[in-house]
Amino acid sequence: MLALRLARGTHPLVLLRRLLVAAASAGVGFLLLATLGYALGHPDRGADAAVRLLWCAVPLAAAVQFAVAVARTDPGARPLPGLSSAGLGPVRLALLAAVSTAVSCTLGSVVALLAFLLLRGDLGPVPFPGGPAELLGAGKPAPFAAVLTLLFVVPVLSAAAGALSLRPRKRRPGAAPDPQQPAAANEHGGARATLFSGLPWGIALTAAGLALVSYAAGAPPAAGELLPLPGRLDAIPPGAVGGWVLIATGLVLACPGITHLCGRLLAAGRPGALRLLSGRVLQEEAQRIGRPLGVLCAVVAAALTATRLYGSAPDGPGGRPFGPLTGMGAALVLACVTATVLTAALETKGARTDTTGALRRLGVPAGTLRRAAALRGAVTVAVLAPLTWLVAELAALPLTR
Repeated sequence: MLALRLARGTHPLVLLRRLLVAAASAGVGFLLLATLGYALGHPDRGADAAVRLLWCAVPLAAAVQFAVAVARTDPGARPLPGLSSAGLGPVRLALLAAVSTAVSCTLGSVVALLAFLLLRGDLGPVPFPGGPAELLGAGKPAPFAAVLTLLFVVPVLSAAAGALSLRPRKRRPGAAPDPQQPAAANEHGGARATLFSGLPWGIALTAAGLALVSYAAGAPPAAGELLPLPGRLDAIPPGAVGGWVLIATGLVLACPGITHLCGRLLAAGRPGALRLLSGRVLQEEAQRIGRPLGVLCAVVAAALTATRLYGSAPDGPGGRPFGPLTGMGAALVLACVTATVLTAALETKGARTDTTGALRRLGVPAGTLRRAAALRGAVTVAVLAPLTWLVAELAALPLTR
């Protein structure tokens, strides 16, 4: 009841983010149900259905990450004076945010169920006879327990991840600053932890992933030909999948350090007020925004590689191994990780409220703050965009020539 009362009085932007979480949950729920429908319509292809279900883990992880990012920026999850005396301490606020996340995701799951039943013809005549209905197993009774289990995957995982992310942490004496908490005063210690820990490991894992993808490709094909992958998802080499897992992990670990280096480059030499402000803020935001940027870089690199390999491939058994649901899943992943980056940027902006207020009281114009934000974004894009393209090219190089 308290969560509903808080929802009625929230800002429209907060409600929009919750609706986006519901939309992401609906997309993932529909993909899971579509996998169930494929298994019902093709009982002789159990292995293929299992692989399709496994591939749903990628959009599921992206949707859960986005839901956690939205929960972290929810005003109802922030400790406020007077709430502790009313019995709403940090633990209960984290549980309240988890409940709000579960409600949003459950709404999306209901929408996914309605769309699934409508396209199958369970709620009336089949609206699109042919391919879509057959893909969803029209005419085959769907087991209620399986449908209910798949629909509750996103709400349960999102709520649990949100509660774990917002749980209060006890900082040990002498420990490094928590990247998930507001910026600490010990900036140099956090910078050292970022540059000498995540960056080398990230570079090493990315290089190992590229090497594994190259090894999984085996001998290169003839000049100008694509690697002859069959048209089924379970025929993709497991080594290539493992290589991309290492690449994604490496980019997530390396991007905070790369973002911090961008801030140091901005503030290097004898910077003016604009460069100094941009560089210092970018260094402070490196841990908080670097990891979502790393996920975005990994997703974009994978999309570029897939486009390079199969964008001009002919249809048929040896051509595109992706169908419409794969395209939907790819679009969902890209939308979720992009929204997560934007939400993390809003979170960092909220964490700098006191600093921004102090600068405004000192007479810094609002236009200067906006130009500093634009400069930070431009420098980050100018560094990470070529890096993402290079990773995609190196990953596709063993598969084409």
